[in-house]
Amino acid sequence: MFFPYFDPTYILILPAFLLAIYAQFKVQSTFQRYLRVAASSGLTGAQVARDLLNKNNLFDVPVEITSGALSDHYDPRRKILRLSSQVYHGRSLAALGVAAHETGHAVQHAQEYIPLNVRNALVPVANFGSTLAFPLFFIGLLFGQGGSFLMDLGILLFTFAVLFQIMTLPVEFNASRRALHMLESEGYLNRGGELTGARKVLSAAALTYLAATAMALLQLLRLLVLRGSRDD
Repeated sequence: MFFPYFDPTYILILPAFLLAIYAQFKVQSTFQRYLRVAASSGLTGAQVARDLLNKNNLFDVPVEITSGALSDHYDPRRKILRLSSQVYHGRSLAALGVAAHETGHAVQHAQEYIPLNVRNALVPVANFGSTLAFPLFFIGLLFGQGGSFLMDLGILLFTFAVLFQIMTLPVEFNASRRALHMLESEGYLNRGGELTGARKVLSAAALTYLAATAMALLQLLRLLVLRGSRDD
């Protein structure tokens, strides 16, 4: 009586939705935990990022501060590494881990890391697809058999968004591996609890990318199931 129409395909995305909630909790709690643990080097995230960039001959990549929490990123178009205030000024295990991770993306870009190049090439069509895919699909769904083309087009466009999420995984995992290697080899973190703490921060962040990929894949499966039910 309260729900005149219930789409049972929503059940397909429930596992990914729950994983996404857990991933957000995990990354927030882990980051905050190790944000309170100071690194013995006494360096800030900005200092570590600058030093690592220089050691990789990336003198032309500036390190800037950006607003927001966990907003750290490397901009490949402008070749700028941006760190949130907590990471830029922070001297914690979390700050150094995140700063090194973003530096890893800058190194990937400089070395023309293939998965990064593929992901960057997918950005325009993935953004376009994620914006239009669902409106086109559900407009087609409302039009009955005459809307089959729109449904197929929506699925095709969303597939590019899914491919983007899939390609994000090797890019992020590789950046984290590079980060931990640089932090250890250059002596910014010791091999004991410090490196373990930074690894936990980066592993928690990686879980959010896994959740996003799982959500995209299950959303695509949902669209395919709805499309198939139209042909029955």
